[in-house]
Amino acid sequence: MLETIKYDDNGLIPAIVQDATTGNVLMLAYMNEKALQKTLETKETWFYSRSRQQLWHKGATSGNRQLVKHIALDCDADTLLITVDPLGPACHTGAETCFHQPITTEMDERRDVIHRLTEIIEKRRQQPEKGSYTNYLFNEGIDKVLKKVGEEASEVIIGAKNNDQEEIKWEIADLVYHTLVLMNMTNVTIDDIKGVLYERHMSSKEDDDE
Repeated sequence: MLETIKYDDNGLIPAIVQDATTGNVLMLAYMNEKALQKTLETKETWFYSRSRQQLWHKGATSGNRQLVKHIALDCDADTLLITVDPLGPACHTGAETCFHQPITTEMDERRDVIHRLTEIIEKRRQQPEKGSYTNYLFNEGIDKVLKKVGEEASEVIIGAKNNDQEEIKWEIADLVYHTLVLMNMTNVTIDDIKGVLYERHMSSKEDDDE
């Protein structure tokens, strides 16, 4: 695949960097052949600065490095998509993504709400906030959370038996939230769950297709 890459007249190719967890686009930068080679070798992003005309290692100074999970080439072989686990903000301003200045007003903020909620739960554990319900659950302990998970699961069942969509939505949301708190308490991550689901369902489906 490396031999098919189409660099521009300056020997560069645009590289879109995407968060592997949330799917958010973090930044757009450029690579030359050497930058791509170093990215492949180190499993961290390297780019070519058009203004300084030199290679730069993302996060070398700030510590906000990007651990490469996957690299794909587009259909025209002239753009790279690099999926990463970011170790900090992508933007030099401190923003999570360089694309934080909206031109249009409509945007679905719900896309990565589960991941944002897990971050808030972890923040509450590390930095307790007075009046926080999440901190109340942490203070009460795992037995309280287990009780809430059981109660919310029962409420989902009742909502489903009543064929009440609004009730079902609200109760499933409550169940998800308390489950996320339980996951935090037991050090289980969303990636852990994704891994189990993939192995249980996707891998078996691929085997069936063969």
